[in-house]
Amino acid sequence: MHSQAKSLFLSHTQELVRACDNIAEFHVQVEMVSNQLSSTFAEHKKVLIAGNGGSAAEAQHFSDELVGRYRLNRKAYPVVALTADSMVLTCIGNDYGYENVFARQVEALGQPGDIFIGLTTSGTSENILLAAETARKCGMTIIAFTGMKGPFREMADFAVTSPSDKAAIVQELHLHAIHLICETLEPR
Repeated sequence: MHSQAKSLFLSHTQELVRACDNIAEFHVQVEMVSNQLSSTFAEHKKVLIAGNGGSAAEAQHFSDELVGRYRLNRKAYPVVALTADSMVLTCIGNDYGYENVFARQVEALGQPGDIFIGLTTSGTSENILLAAETARKCGMTIIAFTGMKGPFREMADFAVTSPSDKAAIVQELHLHAIHLICETLEPR
C-alpha cells in the first residue's frame, strides 16, 4: 500500500475511533429512538424519512431495512422514504422550490402520531428543517439524525447526534445507529 493512502486511511480511522470514545451517550440516544419507533409501530402509525445526498441514501436504506427485512422475516413496518419518488421530488422542486421537496410530502402524508426522521450531517439543511416544521404542525414526532452543529437537534423530540464534525464520520455513525435500531426491532 502506498504510504500516502495508508496515512489517509489511518487518519480517517483514528477520527472514527475518537468519535466512538463517547459511544455510550450515542447508544442512549439510539435506544430512545428505538423505543419511540417501537411504540409508534405498535400504535399502527407510520414513519416518513428524508435526507440529502449521502443522507438520502441512508434514509432509503433505513426504509428498506424496515419495510423489507433486516435479518429476520417479520411484519413489514410502515416507513416511507421521501427521497425515493423522483417525479414527486422534481415536481415539487420545480413548482415550490427545492427547499420544499420534503415539507410538501410531509403535509400530504403526515398525520398526528406519525414520525418524521430527518438526516442532515450539518444540521442546517433547509429542506429538512422545513419538513420538521411541517411535521410539528401535523402533530408528528420529530427525530433528528445529525452532527454536533446546527439547529435541527433543538427542533427534534429525539436526536441521534454523531460526535464528530466530519460529514463522513457523521454518516458512518448514522449507518451504525440505523443498524442498531433495526436489531432492536427484530422479533425475539
